[in-house]
Amino acid sequence: MVRFLLPLFGALLAGRALPQQPAAGCTAAEYRQFDFWLGDWTVTDSAGGTAYGTNSVTGEESGCLVHEHWSGSRGGTGQSFNFYDPKAKGWEQLWVASGGSILRVTGRLQGTSMVLEGDGVAANGAAIRNRIAWTPEPDGRVRQVWSTSADGGKSWKATFDGWYRRKPGA
Repeated sequence: MVRFLLPLFGALLAGRALPQQPAAGCTAAEYRQFDFWLGDWTVTDSAGGTAYGTNSVTGEESGCLVHEHWSGSRGGTGQSFNFYDPKAKGWEQLWVASGGSILRVTGRLQGTSMVLEGDGVAANGAAIRNRIAWTPEPDGRVRQVWSTSADGGKSWKATFDGWYRRKPGA
């Protein structure tokens, strides 16, 4: 029995000693362009006086996915998957909210801002274009401005202007 177990034990130890291949992941610089949004956040108006909600934004899948977990101060939740598509050479977000709304936007880093756009349908059923820009601020905050256009992008109206502040201890 010992003769049988020794070779088996030796093979197990040798297997553990072999270097493990790390997951390839998404290591190119493009995959890190949205990392400034990672963290646990309180989202407010610019002055910090009106709370809009909280957001936990995590890096997942070996750096291939930025996963957003939103909780609004007036109820409602939502999640988004954000990822870099190397074939399209741009970013895509798929947002799903607890009320059933879905939003798909695509875009890229423009200067220091991540800017994503996509078509959708307004509450009244009219076609609408969405543009969302996230900009890291020098003080560590992130500003998110969501604008909509009812005329195909000729004019824009800001519908959300949120300032992300890191939660204490996060």
